[in-house]
Amino acid sequence: MKKFLVGLIIYIIAMTVFFTLTASDGKSNSANNHAHNGMDLKELNIQFVPSIQSETLLAKAKPLEQLLSQQLGIPVHVSLSTDTNSVIEAMGSKKVDMGFLSPDAYVTAHREYGANVILQSTRFGIKDDNTGDSTGKLTDRYHAIVIVGKDSNIKTAKDLKGKKIAVQGPTSTAGYVFPAVELNQKGINITKESTLVQVKGHDQGVLAVLKGDTDATFIFGDARNVLKKDRPDVFDKTRILYTTSAIPNDTVTLRKDITASDSHKIKQAMKEIATTPDGKKVLHDVYAWQGVADSNDSNFDTVRSHNKLMERIR
Repeated sequence: MKKFLVGLIIYIIAMTVFFTLTASDGKSNSANNHAHNGMDLKELNIQFVPSIQSETLLAKAKPLEQLLSQQLGIPVHVSLSTDTNSVIEAMGSKKVDMGFLSPDAYVTAHREYGANVILQSTRFGIKDDNTGDSTGKLTDRYHAIVIVGKDSNIKTAKDLKGKKIAVQGPTSTAGYVFPAVELNQKGINITKESTLVQVKGHDQGVLAVLKGDTDATFIFGDARNVLKKDRPDVFDKTRILYTTSAIPNDTVTLRKDITASDSHKIKQAMKEIATTPDGKKVLHDVYAWQGVADSNDSNFDTVRSHNKLMERIR
């Protein structure tokens, strides 16, 4: 009987220790994941800039939270900025760690707050301006286009004088800067000779032309594909007036002071995600990206030169 009681006591003590350790281990899973992955960041805050209707874009971007969290072992939070300047300021104040920025926005964030580009998007080139069909070949550059109604009497850049043009924010590469600078070289200063109507999202610019709210719009080529499913007549009712010179694709940019180690891990995680079916879907649904490629700051010198010219004509 005495041996039985001793054995029972030992068993109870052993089981108590086991369950205590198990509970403790469960409570520290998040901390252990963080430690094992070696991330200096405790969480990653990501912000997107609207390129299509805001509510739609946020819903499409949300799955990136889980995909990146699984790769990095830390919580990931995805949100949507009101405009390009907002995400730049948020990165400058360290409220946002990673932004999906247009080339011009990246240049601004780099100049003002020391942000660093880690990746550029890749997309299929466009081979047919009348249908939006792709070449099937990936590229890290694209063109901005100016579109008007198919039957519009606007035939040349100078015909935009006195017309309404749907544009994005003043730092948008395709939605403002490149078309404005190059149209100025064609003989019209749209900032002074046209009426600019700012819209949020390149799809909204196309819709403005389709509805007759504006005479033209500046969009990335070819943003009309975003509307093709809901508006199959979009190519029949619009045409390209002007195509700009090549622009480096959009970026994945990190704020200043993220460690080199974390930067590398985030970069590799994004590259890995971009090869998976779920990752490809997110990138395509949000910004029509087909993948990502390595990048460096010098790729954006053409943007800087356009910015300098833009300052002269504002």
